Amino acid sequence: MVDVPTTEPAEVTAGDTIKWKKSLSDYPASAGWTLSYVLINSTNKITITSSADGDDHLVSIAPTVSSAYPAGLYDWQSYVSDGTDRYSIGIGTTTVLPDISAVPTYDGRSYVKKALDAIEATLLKKATKDQQAMIMPYGGRRIDRYPIEDLLKWRDRLKAEYAQELRNDKLQQGIGGRRKILTRFVG
Repeated sequence: MVDVPTTEPAEVTAGDTIKWKKSLSDYPASAGWTLSYVLINSTNKITITSSADGDDHLVSIAPTVSSAYPAGLYDWQSYVSDGTDRYSIGIGTTTVLPDISAVPTYDGRSYVKKALDAIEATLLKKATKDQQAMIMPYGGRRIDRYPIEDLLKWRDRLKAEYAQELRNDKLQQGIGGRRKILTRFVG
């Protein structure tokens, strides 16, 4: 039997069984408290409700349910309710990864890389309609609504962020960076 995690997952895959268990001594499930989660981003909202497992709260999401979760980064908030009172319990972020076995094609680029590519295509006047309509990650406006000067600033910022993503990926894979550590002995 697989142990059920006791913390909210930082990453889940759509189409998988997803489970975790929370113990909340001040709000036991056996006393009628229900633990719920809301996951939200700029385009989607997911609501999850736990079930009682003795005093604990068991979150168990079937593959048929999680398969409908759109991929992306979500902020989440958890709260308990007994039907009369409600109390916020926690906040965090979770990434929903796509079920690549269920999609005909997959673009594995990060949002930063997609935005960078869209800006560069726009600057070269080769952007598709989808690239022109892309919403900037921090500016909240469509790419085709920015003046060239602002796009150049965005490009520089996103290039730096993308370079950091690549460094982080290498570190996660156990591949060290190419940064030199200089030392000097004084004696």
